Formats: sequence, structure tokens, C-alpha cells
Amino acid sequence: MEKCLGVISGANIENNFGALCVHRPVYMLPFAGRYRLIDFSLSNMVNHGVKTIAVYTGEKVRSTMDHLGDGKAWDLNRRFNGLFLFPPVSHDLSGKKTGEIPQYYTTRDFFEQAKEKYVFINHPNILAKVDLGIAFKHFRDTDADITLIYKRQKDPFGEYVNTYKMNIAEDGSVINIGTNLGTEREFDMYLKMGFLKKEIFMKLVKEAIERGESDNLLETILINKDKYKINTYQFDGHTENIRNLKSFYDANMNLLKKDIARELFYRNGIILTKTKDEPSTLYTESSIVQNSLVANGCVIEGTVENSIIFRGVKIKKGAIVKNSIVMQKSEIHENAAVINSIMDKSGIVGEDVRIAGSMLMPFIVEKKQEIRKD
Repeated sequence: MEKCLGVISGANIENNFGALCVHRPVYMLPFAGRYRLIDFSLSNMVNHGVKTIAVYTGEKVRSTMDHLGDGKAWDLNRRFNGLFLFPPVSHDLSGKKTGEIPQYYTTRDFFEQAKEKYVFINHPNILAKVDLGIAFKHFRDTDADITLIYKRQKDPFGEYVNTYKMNIAEDGSVINIGTNLGTEREFDMYLKMGFLKKEIFMKLVKEAIERGESDNLLETILINKDKYKINTYQFDGHTENIRNLKSFYDANMNLLKKDIARELFYRNGIILTKTKDEPSTLYTESSIVQNSLVANGCVIEGTVENSIIFRGVKIKKGAIVKNSIVMQKSEIHENAAVINSIMDKSGIVGEDVRIAGSMLMPFIVEKKQEIRKD
């Protein structure tokens, strides 16, 4: 896939995540004890030979710069290609533009100068370890202008309402893409990823700016669907579509299932992330840990059940953590209880404090927030 460059661009859906995304974009949410959501997109591309990747950061750029840096953790700190970060820039285009196309247009020189002939678009909030080598071969072999990737998603309880629903013809071509309303037990969910010929990509971007029909790439593709050969590729593995607070919580909890964790972390290559050296976690004689994912650098003296514990967390003697996500450097003091909750980085729950949410609406401890009994 050296002939393909990668593009990562996330939508502005921070409002769906409350206090967790006040100072960070959604794709920078900590995940699985030591990763960020964007690590999965970056790693999957790198593991399949993509050597040039552009990340459109959005306005909350500080955490992105801190985590990604020069791309060294993903072997993208190269001289002539590698990782490119594009923060939003002001432009003179008429009208209020909120989609990604104006940002693509302002960086058109990057695409025109890149030697790659194809573009792979990936939304970082959908975790899916697609075999990009096979998908790219399908794209090339069918001589498609655009190939969009989807999954046949089971949805008996309507958990995927308002996600993209693909309408696909018998020959695999795209009829249209709408919104899933939960009327079917299974539907074809668009994974917000796909391949485009670079010349087609640039033409779509420029025409969208000139005509003002849409500032969203997917809408632009659908408006022009009769002009180009647009087909599909089906992914049959596990996906996590992280679009709000509950889906983020559920995605973390799903990692406690061995088959899901094994697929997300090891299928089609391992997940790479920024290195932070920490000692091994210390479990004292009073600790009880069951069915949990615990990162390094922690000190566990209390009870942990069905939880995700990030690096450097301290859980004191007598404390209880159940069905919760506790992020980096947080502290839970003696005889405290954290149930069905999400603690952001460096949060503190004081001695004898009890906090509890529900599986549908977890309680949130904000970054550096202290909750004391008094």
C-alpha cells in the first residue's frame, strides 16, 4: 500500500461526551488503559504499509500535538513522508463551513505534491481492524473510483440508531447512504472509511468548493454517485462505533471479553502508542482484582472488578472500584467506592466517598477534579 496515503479526519461531536471532551477532541480520548482512540487508525495504516498519513486535528490541538509528536511511536518520523498534522486554518470561502472539505482544500498542495496515487480516508472514532491490504486489492482489482467499507451489523436492540446505513445493489455498488432508524435487526453500517483515486478525491473537493453544494466529503460523493464507479468492501470483524458517552463506556467494557480484546489488539498487527515507561503494577496482600484490565505503574490495595485501570492509578486499602474506567494518575482513597463511573486523568475520590452512575449513564469525574466527603 505504498501507493496510498492515509487521511484521518474526525467530526466535531465533542458535545456528545460532556466533560471528557472539554479540552480534547474525541479521537484523543484515552482508551483501554494506555492508548488513545486515534492509535487504532494510525497503527492499522502503518501495519499495512501506509507511510504518509495526514491528521486533521480540529481546534483542540494541544493534546494531539503532545501525543502524536513527530510520529516516532508509529515509525512516521521520516524526512520526505511520514506524519503530517494539519490544524484548522481560516479561509476566505463564502458561507459558514463546518465540514472537512474546506480543510482538505486549504491543504491541496499537500495532496498534489504527494507521490501516492490513492487516498485512504479513515474516521478515528470507529475501531475496526480491517485488513487494508485485501481491501485495497479489491479496490484496485475492480478498477473502482471509490470503494467504501461497511459491516453487516446486527442490531436487535437499536443500539446503532442514527449511524450511517448503506443501501447496496446486488453487484456491490452503492445506491445511497442514509440513517439507520433501528427498523431492522441487521443493516449494512458504513464504517466511515474507504479508498479513492487521488485525482477523483481532488476533483470532488474542488467541485464542492466551487458549487457550494456540500462541505462534507461523504455528501459530495453521494451527490456525484452517478458520475463515478463506487463499490463496496465488506468487513466481517468486530467494530466499535464510538459516537457518544455510552458507546465510549461500552467499548471499554467490551475489552473485558477476551475474544474482542484479542481481535482489536492483535488482528492484522499490534496497536502502537506513545511510550511511557512505568514500573510494573504493585498488588498488595489486601488487593482483590477480578476480570479487569490494569495498566502498568499502578498501586492496587483495594478491590477492582470489571474495570479498566490506566497507568499510575492508586487504589487505596478498602476502596472498591466496579464497572468503571479510571484514567491515568487518578487516586481512590481509603474505603471509597467508585461504581459505574468514568474518572478522567488525575481525578481524586476522597476517603469514604461513594460515587455511582449507571450502565446507561456513567458518573463522570472531570480531569483533576477532587471529590471529598466534606
